[in-house]
Amino acid sequence: MYYKEFYVFDQGRPRPAVIRNYTENDFPALIRIQQESFPPPFPSELWWNREQLHNHVTLFPEGALCVEVEGEVAGSMTGLLVQFDPAHPEHTWEEITDGGYIRNHDPHGNTLYVVDIGVRPAYRKLGLGKWLMFAMYHLVIEKRLERLLGGGRMPGYHRKADEMTAEQYLAAVVRGELQDPVITFLLRCGRTPVQVVANYLDDEESCHYGALMEWKNPFLAKQA
Repeated sequence: MYYKEFYVFDQGRPRPAVIRNYTENDFPALIRIQQESFPPPFPSELWWNREQLHNHVTLFPEGALCVEVEGEVAGSMTGLLVQFDPAHPEHTWEEITDGGYIRNHDPHGNTLYVVDIGVRPAYRKLGLGKWLMFAMYHLVIEKRLERLLGGGRMPGYHRKADEMTAEQYLAAVVRGELQDPVITFLLRCGRTPVQVVANYLDDEESCHYGALMEWKNPFLAKQA
């Protein structure tokens, strides 16, 4: 199980933080994170419920992480293991995460798949999302998995949808010509694009597209 103590900096002032596996005692705080992190027009039915959270901590507790700042739960990240074939990458969030219930978690999977990451708005300038992502990279390495993978929302795309395709939008973000709140963050965390997937998630801001983004385990031999 994971437990890391460190400091984050708030306008130059160190504040103690902890990343750890979340438990049932954290469920109210985790639901609050969802509500604050994904306000409308994000569908409220996609916020966590207690049954989903129960599955996270029982089916794959290693992939259930939260971060505390001075004892206050400020963000969370959840993953499951899947068997991913790069030759057939297309899927929906609903399919690959079992709608967030992760009953399809495969203990022998080759890929750590990101179900969700969220940080409460009041804590978003502290770099907590990046710290959570790095903690998941540690898990990829520890379990000798091939990659971390997840579908990133493209919430800025709806402003450009009349001008370019989703693929063109992603390419423009990667070139630095556009900034996207999610995709740019993932790039800064070391994730790289795999491809755009249509109808990935019920998300009007992204026009229902998702950008598959991966982080390959650098300790495994490079595939030919």
